[in-house]
Amino acid sequence: MVRMVRLSESSFPLSRERFSVVYRLVGDERTAYEKARDICLEQTVEVPDTLVPEGMIRSHILGQIQSFEARGDGGYSARISYAVEIAGGALTQFLNVLFGNISLKAGIRAEWLDLPDAILHWCKGPRFGRSGLRGFLGVPQAPLLCTALKPLGLSAEGLAELAYRFALGGIEIIKDDHGLADQGFARFHDRVRLCTQAVQRANRETGLQCVYIPNVTAPFDEIRARARFAKEHGAGGLLVAPGLTGLDAMRCLADDDSLALPIFAHPAFQGTYVLHPSSGLSHQLLFGQLARLAGADATIYPNFGGRFGFTRDECLGIVRGTEMPMGSLKSIFPVPGGGMSLDRVPEMLAAYGRDVILLIGAGLMTPGSDVADTCRRFRALIESSG
Repeated sequence: MVRMVRLSESSFPLSRERFSVVYRLVGDERTAYEKARDICLEQTVEVPDTLVPEGMIRSHILGQIQSFEARGDGGYSARISYAVEIAGGALTQFLNVLFGNISLKAGIRAEWLDLPDAILHWCKGPRFGRSGLRGFLGVPQAPLLCTALKPLGLSAEGLAELAYRFALGGIEIIKDDHGLADQGFARFHDRVRLCTQAVQRANRETGLQCVYIPNVTAPFDEIRARARFAKEHGAGGLLVAPGLTGLDAMRCLADDDSLALPIFAHPAFQGTYVLHPSSGLSHQLLFGQLARLAGADATIYPNFGGRFGFTRDECLGIVRGTEMPMGSLKSIFPVPGGGMSLDRVPEMLAAYGRDVILLIGAGLMTPGSDVADTCRRFRALIESSG
């Protein structure tokens, strides 16, 4: 004889507040609707519908389809809401609810979020945001300029000399290339000390407030120590690749009052989340809303027309994610880059306006030209744009 297990509900008080996610679903109407119902189960109770108890679990804990409609570009969109309590007050569990098990299923793409204050209360988001970063750098209105130290293989001394030339030419944000870690030819501690000193020397000569941003993407047990070393030695921000460290590791750095530095998110290892139009996450969600929720003050991504395949619409979707209303969360800077050159600057300004950080790396290192002079031409292009 089989004895049935009697399930009792928790007496934990529930707020009845919910957050929602819009998913794009592939298939005909019936197939897509079944996917929406499956999401409700898979992302919450993870049992067949026949095993979901009546009462609070079915009426509140179980995901709920708020809307379901055909898309103009094919497939269907479903808005599914979840009880804020199942996120557990933590970004990691929130991400698990957003796209945990269903990331293993085909034909489902998370498009964007709608979050209540109950979620935003424990996700502080960006410390600086657009306006705070402008104040930090002393640039109240104009587009900000950014470059990357490269190529991989230069010594710490060579990278510092390059950083000095960039700062002398007026590039406000001089970041490590994401491939710079703690390699023997340019150890992290040596690179941070020398590059920070080089940028500060250039600032004394120009009167500008350029900053050096080291890459602190590292093994989990080393990230915070590297960030603190960077802070102690005068770094002006931190570069993090959340696809490698995890979004919550970036959040920890952003929330740390002892650091209080701007955070720049790099997209390394995140590309496959967005490349297929019918699975993964949208560009707007991953590089915009989630980067912002996890504390980035600026989000780096490949610009359209560069050496990667992002389209103009996808890039503008990222911009929407950086600035769309999300309660009290600050808007953050989009940082388009990836094979850009000076002749692309007018087109980039036309697409993004003035609330943008323009990232040009190797395009500033023209053979036979002085790097500082090329950087001054970059600044002149921005200033002449009005």
